[in-house]
Parts: sequence; structure tokens; C-alpha cells
Amino acid sequence: MTTQIDVTRSAALYERALQVLPGGVSRNAALHDPHPLYVDKGQGCRLTDVEGVTRLDFANNMASLIHGHADPDMVRLVTEQLRRGTAFNVATEIEIRCAEHLRSRNPGFEKLRFVNSGTEALMVGVKAARAFTGRPMIAKAEGAYHGGYDYLEVSQAPTPANWGDIADPALVPLVGGTPRSAVNEVVVFPFNDAERTIALLERSKDKLAAVVIDLMPHRIGLNPADPAYVAALRDWTARNGVLLLIDEVITFRSTYGGLQQQYNVQPDLTALGKMIGGGFPIGAIAGRAEIMDVLNPRSPRYVFPHSGTFSANPISVGAGLAAMEKFDQREVDRLNQLARRAVKGVEQAIRETRAAASVTGAGSMFRIHLKPAPPRDYRQAYLSPEENKRLKALLDHMFDEGFILINSCSAALSTPMNESDVDALVAALRSGFEKVLPKI
Repeated sequence: MTTQIDVTRSAALYERALQVLPGGVSRNAALHDPHPLYVDKGQGCRLTDVEGVTRLDFANNMASLIHGHADPDMVRLVTEQLRRGTAFNVATEIEIRCAEHLRSRNPGFEKLRFVNSGTEALMVGVKAARAFTGRPMIAKAEGAYHGGYDYLEVSQAPTPANWGDIADPALVPLVGGTPRSAVNEVVVFPFNDAERTIALLERSKDKLAAVVIDLMPHRIGLNPADPAYVAALRDWTARNGVLLLIDEVITFRSTYGGLQQQYNVQPDLTALGKMIGGGFPIGAIAGRAEIMDVLNPRSPRYVFPHSGTFSANPISVGAGLAAMEKFDQREVDRLNQLARRAVKGVEQAIRETRAAASVTGAGSMFRIHLKPAPPRDYRQAYLSPEENKRLKALLDHMFDEGFILINSCSAALSTPMNESDVDALVAALRSGFEKVLPKI
């Protein structure tokens, strides 16, 4: 007997994809059992798949679509730009306007360089730090994701079998064949543990170019960093001539000028991406002018040649400027308030169902943990096989109920959403807690 799943268009597309794409996808995040979701169209905060099913999208392409899908202002601007050209070997006025706007949101962004992804922004940031300080090493938090760069991938996904002592975490490469020479140029420290972190940094302080930190790292648990911990890092880096590079690729949406403003901390460099492209590929590295001038061929500080075929293309920076202007202080506050409403609803659902769960987040993002207590670091956030099984069951339940979440059970809101949308999400999560989670 042939099941319905065998004759759906999605199943047929996946069979074709398996012939030409490793695993049938171009990014692992798209995988879903028994096959990926294939989208037909997106509009606002909703996606309609090729089978005609419409779902509320709380993933928003991994938090990059602050205005949801097919926003009319983005469509209009990009359509107009398409008629004038998509990419040039010369400069454009729109890249200047976009840089000026981003600088207006955060005075620490004295100069910026546009690139094509968050990964590339972190790569350029690390290289700029090395070029400026003349030092080779970087430091990062255990479990933190900073894109696909050998050095920044170190200890991105260690396990209990190989992560070592919390006071001196092991250096674990993510990808097979990563040169040990690259791995050894990294200091890995436990997130939110100032005493152990400073002790580890002290051991390599004369070789460190930068400390890279995400103030609310998704893979560590989407839990905001302790302010005292951030202050300790800023103080230590400033005293030792080490640059502080804050990764705001995801968290820039949290406040008008980035999550760093809530901490009253001004890093030396900031990596940006995702929402600043208005739905198109983009990244940017911003920071102190004297550091950024290592990329400036007209400066005596110039030691970092840098180019990129599609960097600052007018589609990305134009859509990005429109998106950021539209995401003004009023919209930032409204979306954050909407997220607080959702978090309070989830917390109430956890209490009333007595589910073994917790919720973390800030700004317009939050994450559901299948643990009674919110994790403070990567090891606490790490999922056991049984927790992974329950997470998959909860995500499958939400998918069947008509909701798309990031595969860590995280939600990133977009401006087309309203109270009824987040209330519907909370109701579906409540039924999921009752269905798949143990009680406490």
C-alpha cells in the first residue's frame, strides 16, 4: 500500500534533491523528517508550502527577516534597483547611506566594511584584530557559534566525551581534518564564568589578538550574559591590549543599537549580519576607526588587503537600509514587548502543565529548554539523548500545529506579527508540553 507521504510533491522534490545535493539540502538546518519543507511562497509572517499548507513562521530564516516575507517596502526598493543593476565593480551611494544609518544607531561604529554574511564579518573581524595587534590568537566561549571559520569553530559542539575539565576546556575541532595548528591558536573559556575565563585568558595574554563574545549566544542557550561577566571581559581586554569583538549578527535586533547597549559596553569591533540585509545576504564589521584603518589602503595602518565580489552590492545594502530605517525605535520596542508577552505566556504554560521546561531570551527572541532550570552555559544547555528525543517530538508537534520554529525550539519574531500570533504560538506550545514532556 502506498502511503500519502510517498506521493506528495515535497517527497518527490526530496528524491530529486538527494541526487544532486549532499543529504538533499544546501544547509543542514533545512533537514526535517521525513523530508524538508519546500516553500511555495512567503507573505508577512506566514509560509505556504508546495502542498498548499500555510504555517506561522517563527524561524524567519534563522532570525534574519525582521520584517517577515515579501515586505512591500523591500519588494519595491529591490525591484527598482534590479532595473538599474545588481552589482558593480565600482562604489555606490547606497552603501554610504547604509553605513551612515548603522553608525547613527551606535556611536561605536565609527567605520564599517560590508561583506556578504555573518560568517564573513567574523572572519574579517578576527583578521583585523590580528592585523592591528600583531598577535595570532583569539579566545571564544565554549559552545558559541560564530560562523564557518576554522578558528571560530573550535569547541563549537563538544560533547561530554571530549569537552574536558570546565576549568580548562579541551580544544575540540568541529570539522574532521581541521589543522591542529589552527586549533591551537584558540583559547576556549566557559561562558558566564568570569573567574575561570580570566584565568584562562591570562595564560595567553601576550598572544591574544581578540576575545570574541556573543552576549546572548544561541547555541549556548539564548541566555543573556551576566553583566558582571561582560564587564570583567571588557576590563581585562582593555588592560591587556586585547580587542573585544562582539558578535551581534543575531542580537543586533534586541535594541536600537544592539544588545551591547543594554550592557553599557562599547567593544572595539562588532560583527553584524542577518537582519541588516533586509532579507538578502550581507554582513558588516564595524568598530573603532583606528582599527578599521588596517583595511584602508590610503592609511599608514594598512596591513589587511580585503575585497569581495558582492560586498556592498546595492541589492543587499539598499534593502538593508530600508529594513533598518523601518525598524525604528518604536518598532523595536513594540516587537520586544510582543516577545515579552510570549515569554510570560510560555512561563505560565510551563507552570500550569508542570512541564520539565524553561524559557530564556531577550529582545525579540526566546528559546524553550527541555530542562526545569534555564542553562547558564554550554554544558548546562547540552541535551541528553532523551532530551533530544523530546525536543524533536515537540518540534514535530509544533510543525503539525502550523508553526515553524528554529530547530533548537527558538522563536525569532518579525514585525508583521501581532498578539494573536504569539498567543496562538503559546497555546500550541502548551498542548505540546502536555503531550510530550514529563511533569515535575
